[in-house]
Amino acid sequence: MTTFNPDEATARRLAGLSPMPDGPRAWDPVTGDGSLVEDPATRAPLVLGDRSFNWVTETVCGYAEKGPGRWWMPTFLVSAHVAGLMPLMILYLVITGVGVWGLNNVVDWAWDITNFVFWIGIGHAGTLISAILCLFKQKWRTSINRAAEAMTIFAVICAATFPGIHVGRVWMAWMLFPIPNANQIWPNFKSPLLWDVFAVSTYGTVSLLFWYMGMIPDFATLRDRAAKRLLRSNGDGPRLAVLGWNTDKVRAYAYGFLALGWRFSTRHWQNYEKAYLMLAGVSTPLVLSVHSIVSFDFATSVLPGWHTTIFPPYFVAGAIFGGFAMVLLLMIPSRELFPGMKDLVTMRHLENMAKIILVTGYMVGFAYAMEFFIAWYSGNAYEADVFLYNRVMPPWLAGPDGRYAPYWWAYWAMIFCNVVSPQIFWIKACRQSVKWIFLVAFLVTIGMWFERFVIIVTSLHRAFLPGSWGMFFPTPVDILTFVGSCGTFLTLYLLFLRFLPQFAMSEIKNVMPQADPHGYDVGGHGHGHGGGKAAGAHHAPDAPKGGI
Repeated sequence: MTTFNPDEATARRLAGLSPMPDGPRAWDPVTGDGSLVEDPATRAPLVLGDRSFNWVTETVCGYAEKGPGRWWMPTFLVSAHVAGLMPLMILYLVITGVGVWGLNNVVDWAWDITNFVFWIGIGHAGTLISAILCLFKQKWRTSINRAAEAMTIFAVICAATFPGIHVGRVWMAWMLFPIPNANQIWPNFKSPLLWDVFAVSTYGTVSLLFWYMGMIPDFATLRDRAAKRLLRSNGDGPRLAVLGWNTDKVRAYAYGFLALGWRFSTRHWQNYEKAYLMLAGVSTPLVLSVHSIVSFDFATSVLPGWHTTIFPPYFVAGAIFGGFAMVLLLMIPSRELFPGMKDLVTMRHLENMAKIILVTGYMVGFAYAMEFFIAWYSGNAYEADVFLYNRVMPPWLAGPDGRYAPYWWAYWAMIFCNVVSPQIFWIKACRQSVKWIFLVAFLVTIGMWFERFVIIVTSLHRAFLPGSWGMFFPTPVDILTFVGSCGTFLTLYLLFLRFLPQFAMSEIKNVMPQADPHGYDVGGHGHGHGGGKAAGAHHAPDAPKGGI
């Protein structure tokens, strides 16, 4: 049986109209979980199992109301303890000074700026999925955009920490901002470091607004559900362990505050759609501008290895590349741990992101090759020397004078992770395998960190005068600070999974067959009597439509 000549049962399943039981789903040799449809005449379902609007609401709200399971608390405690390393290391840095880092007179940028650029790059996929794919009307984004937006916010928080502490005198970091002060000292507006302040703060603000505004209808749903349970129980429901407050009452007040008075009216939906589209338009150029400005930290200098015009597009492609890898690292475990999530985040979603990683991996590989071409074509001996003897040349290929690149291992680790490993996605079975996708995403994340390390450290550790050459070695404070930032990122993401809606319920309902205004009732599963988006998502039968 194939998708080109299906029987009635297969056709209904491919169209998402055949009900499927909860629990593990049999893997079809042709369509996988039912979403890997290759026939262009057949629309692959974006929500599996013929789920109803009520199922979407109950499932998504259930993640926040019922809790994720026993695995969450041990994982949260471990990540919170790891996150505690970061403030401890920062406190030790402030008390002792930047001498606790591995910096020296030659390598005065290293671990801190490497981590800053790494985390900023991680945050790019969220805005890309939410804004650009929204403008291009890519419906498959609906199941992954909320988690990607959350990842953006948390990555920006981690990134913003490092510029603040790398200045040495942390208490003077406020002088980066153009505000009046008694010292009559103003920031240098010609410095790309100041451009970073404006770019990153703007990007973080717009991303936060975009993420929060998308959750307002879902906050209202959670508010109304908690209020209705509170009325039915007459205040006798479960209570918080320590404070003794009624859990539903706390949820009703908290989600009600976050919902900003949302009442599911037509006027609210109309204004919401306009504002969401406007923010998507504002966010789109930010994807291109923020990491371009971050690259100007290096490209506007005269240092060999940095002074190149390819850096802006190179950094943007690398940021999207690494960002999508991080989305996969977060979503794949989530869909295994949360019940019903495999019906919302299908193999089609994972395969599409694997294809994007393959394409952006080629862009990054092209940029690596262009760096060598520019070094050769420019005729600059110093530029060629940086790439050959600071990055590429291993000891067994040392030149006539015995020189080799001491950081060759970092460069070739970057090449393997970023250029070689994504090539496995040319094989259909691999890009449709959860294990292979997760492995490549993990390698890409490692490779993107090495890319920033290679760009920064290998261009600095051998300056123009051989007498000033010096190696950089990270200290335990360097390493633990970065490990603490990873713990901070994971802790924030776990809190998001526990207390906030992981999916945009209205957007998911919009892409279901029942939302089609020209739909028809098939076996009692269709809801063709509805009228477009209003019937499909905004006024679903289970969705609260007003206050309590």
